Amino acid sequence: MNLIQITDLSANDIASIWELAERQDMHIQGRVAWSFEGNGIRTRTSFIQAFQELGLRFVELPNLLKTAERTADLAAYLDDFYDIYVIRERNHERLAEFASNSYRPVVNALSSQGHPCEVLADAYYVNQAIAPIQQARICLWGPPTNVMRSWHELAVVMGFQVTQLCEAAFHEAKPSVNYASTIESSFDIVITDGWPESYANADWSLTTGHLEQMGMPHLLPTPPFSIGREIAFDPVSYAGFTGYRQKNLLLPVQKAILFYLLNHKKSSSKLS
Repeated sequence: MNLIQITDLSANDIASIWELAERQDMHIQGRVAWSFEGNGIRTRTSFIQAFQELGLRFVELPNLLKTAERTADLAAYLDDFYDIYVIRERNHERLAEFASNSYRPVVNALSSQGHPCEVLADAYYVNQAIAPIQQARICLWGPPTNVMRSWHELAVVMGFQVTQLCEAAFHEAKPSVNYASTIESSFDIVITDGWPESYANADWSLTTGHLEQMGMPHLLPTPPFSIGREIAFDPVSYAGFTGYRQKNLLLPVQKAILFYLLNHKKSSSKLS
């Protein structure tokens, strides 16, 4: 089992991961191949801490998938050395190809098309602190990003709807997403993400006025947030800001993901 996109999991898998996130006693032996493109300060911090707390040995392999070598050859050479891969790689297609060629579980720590671990941690917070995930009124604010796509996938797997408020040009036909260009209802939580570099439309910077129209929901700005772009004000000043400590949940959820995938893979006949 891999976690390249959230649709690699079932609703039962996600429920099991969230249950494991409650545990304090998880330990498992194994060797992690760790490759991390870019900064990703929070994700890097929490994954390294997760490796250490679980008792996993890890080796950093910088730019693992940047080589011109075929992914089938990379996997064939490396699989005997590692039990799981955690890779942050912008090229989503190459990451997915590597995962399909490896006999070991591969975790997407961020790609151009998804940020599954981040969204599983944020959804865990919603489920625990705001409302059961199938009942929570969730608004995604702004144009499509990798974070938004992972929320779309989660909604499909878990059987709920999200509303995405963005320009009409970005609206798509998706079973899990209600697209809108105007605020027509209230929400429990609004989630933003950093805009693509090519995007700059001040009309879509989230304001306190927008939040008032939505009933003063919780606000979860996916870091690093940019004041004056996706958010027009300092979110720390807003009473509904979910707070810096909300991101502490990355650690227990990432630990649970690693533990779950390693146990699942070890029981697989593929490796027997």
